[in-house]
Amino acid sequence: MTILTGVKPTGKPHLGNYLGAMLPALQAGDSRQTMLFIADYHALTTVTDATELRRLTHEVAATWLAIGLDPEAVTFYRQSDVPETFELFWLLCCVTPKGLMNRAHAYKAMVDENLELGRDPDAGVNMGLYDYPVLMAADILLFDVNVVPVGKDQSQHVEMARDIAERFNNLFGPVLIVPEAQRTAEPESILGIDGRKMSKSYDNTIPLFAPSDELRKLLRRYKTDSTPADAPKDPDANGLFRIYADFASRDDAAAVRAGLIAGKTTWGALKQLAFETIEAQVAPMRERYDALMADPEEIERILRIGAERARARARVTLRRVRAAVGAAAH
Repeated sequence: MTILTGVKPTGKPHLGNYLGAMLPALQAGDSRQTMLFIADYHALTTVTDATELRRLTHEVAATWLAIGLDPEAVTFYRQSDVPETFELFWLLCCVTPKGLMNRAHAYKAMVDENLELGRDPDAGVNMGLYDYPVLMAADILLFDVNVVPVGKDQSQHVEMARDIAERFNNLFGPVLIVPEAQRTAEPESILGIDGRKMSKSYDNTIPLFAPSDELRKLLRRYKTDSTPADAPKDPDANGLFRIYADFASRDDAAAVRAGLIAGKTTWGALKQLAFETIEAQVAPMRERYDALMADPEEIERILRIGAERARARARVTLRRVRAAVGAAAH
């Protein structure tokens, strides 16, 4: 069974990304049948600077490798290194109804916003955004993927990939594997330093590999309430305890929880404990991350190996598709 996950390089990974998505993906287990790719061409709908795209791509790759991803155990590659993806994209575009793309959530959201502001419905919409679901379908269908783990917000992409695959198969025969969505448990939101969901759009993130001094400063700025130091506190009403508990041992987290409830632990003490606990675990990963970022050729070498493995699989599917539509054989 082949499982595929894509990550778009649009910003520096933060603690929310790590705890909510990256760590659970690692803990799910490694397999050569697992495919993890960096969706750099998807990012072109918003990232238009070549230097920035390369940097963001390297940051995402270095982060996965630093936190423990074994590139020998999974197929880890960059989307743009697999040109077969974009040939399949065109072939899928030729069978995809425009009406299906009109129903894509991201496109509909932009149209609705434009209408509310009295603008042309398609103002600011590029064809990359409009065709985004077809490219995502190509990412999936190229590798005979059986299962795509997705949260609620991304489930439409898999539904569309299924629709496109079924339409292609109806026209040309049973050529493409129709994937299944595997709904992942929706993780509890990791809150940022201002108490809202940790997000780059809110500028309230704690970068995963922030230098030690910056990590300490950000944690000190974490929003807490005005409960007196010796008064009982609700650990579940503050996002910082959740972050601390995700890094701490079960016994340590239970002890700090009890201390907060009893009024024996202050918010300031929790911030210091959180810093010490996070720093102890992140420091070795940060060292590996910094070494990788200082050696972009090593990142490129690892991505090239993954791309070769991915392309070998992609060619098998594309030969089937080419034969089915009557294109030249390669």
